[in-house]
Amino acid sequence: MGNYDLKPLVNLFNKHADPERASQMKAYMKGQFNYLGLNSPLRRELAKQFYSAYGYPLPEQLEEVVDECYVMPFREIKYFALELLVKMRKKAGHDAIHLYEKLLSIDPWWDTVDLIAPSLAGYHLRQYPEEREHYVKKWIATGNLWLQRSAILFQLKYKKETDTGMLTEIILQLKGSKEFFIRKAIGWVLREYSKTNAGFVVRFVQQHELSGLSQREALKWLEHH
Repeated sequence: MGNYDLKPLVNLFNKHADPERASQMKAYMKGQFNYLGLNSPLRRELAKQFYSAYGYPLPEQLEEVVDECYVMPFREIKYFALELLVKMRKKAGHDAIHLYEKLLSIDPWWDTVDLIAPSLAGYHLRQYPEEREHYVKKWIATGNLWLQRSAILFQLKYKKETDTGMLTEIILQLKGSKEFFIRKAIGWVLREYSKTNAGFVVRFVQQHELSGLSQREALKWLEHH
C-alpha cells in the first residue's frame, strides 16, 4: 500500500507559519491549542497545492493519515485532516463512523466538533438512518459535552430530511443543561431548521421551556426575515 507522505504538507505549512497570528489564534481558543498561524483561506490554498503535487490518499489509508495528523502539535494539521475526510467521505465506507466518533473525543472543542458532527457523522447517519438512534443514545448517555453537542448537531444540514421527532427528543433531554455549548447548539439547530420549517420552530419554542440563549438563537433568523 505504501505510506502517504505528509512531510511535504508539513513543510509547506511551516514555511508559511506566522508566529504573531499563531499567538492570536491560540488566545482566541482560550490558550488550549498550538497554532502555526495559518488562516483558513491560506491553509486551504496550501492543501490544494499539496494535493495537486501528491494526490489524495487511498480510502484505506485515510485512518492512518488522520491519526498521523492528529498526533502532530499544530491545530491546522487537524483541520487539514478533517477537511480531507469531508472531501473523501463518499469513499470512506461504512466503518468510517468509528473514526468520526473517535475524533469527536480527541482534543475536542467547537472548531473540530462543529465540522465532524454535521459534515462527517451527520453525513454517515444520513446514509444509514437505522444507526442514528444507537449513536444518539450513546452520545447523550456519556454525559460528555462534545458528544452531546454532536447528538444535537448531526442533523444540522438535513433540512427537509430532518427527523423532527428525534430532534425533539434530543433537545428535551438536554435543554436543562447549564453548558453554554449545549444551549447554543440547541438554538443553532433550531435556527437552521427554521429556514426549512418556520412553523415547527416557532411552536417548539412556545411549547418547551428553553434557556434564554437557546430561544434567542432559535428565533434569530426568523426575526430578520
